[in-house]
Amino acid sequence: MKRLLPGPYTFILEGSRLVPKIMLTKRKTAGIRVPDNPICLSLVRELGHPIITTSATTAEGGSFHDASLIHDHFAKQVDAVIDGSPVSGEPSSVVSLIDDTPQIIRRGAGDVSIFE
Repeated sequence: MKRLLPGPYTFILEGSRLVPKIMLTKRKTAGIRVPDNPICLSLVRELGHPIITTSATTAEGGSFHDASLIHDHFAKQVDAVIDGSPVSGEPSSVVSLIDDTPQIIRRGAGDVSIFE
């Protein structure tokens, strides 16, 4: 993980008592993602702790491509929208590190050949 993050990867890990319950799935796992994005990295550095987040999608499962549309749609549910310009629409690669052998859950932007 140290060599690949920040980057286009999400790693699934087993939760522990140190992980807030809001982050855990029913299986008691959590996905960890550190995007190589200067805005995200600056926010985390300034706040001094990780950010819990999700992708902004429409009710139909589509995605937003304009920050003003996100603001208009979620205005009563979010405190701020940062327009950092469009980012790649390709999702991250997801790798489970729960068992002794890494398992590729989704092939995405990150090269997963090292896990095969």
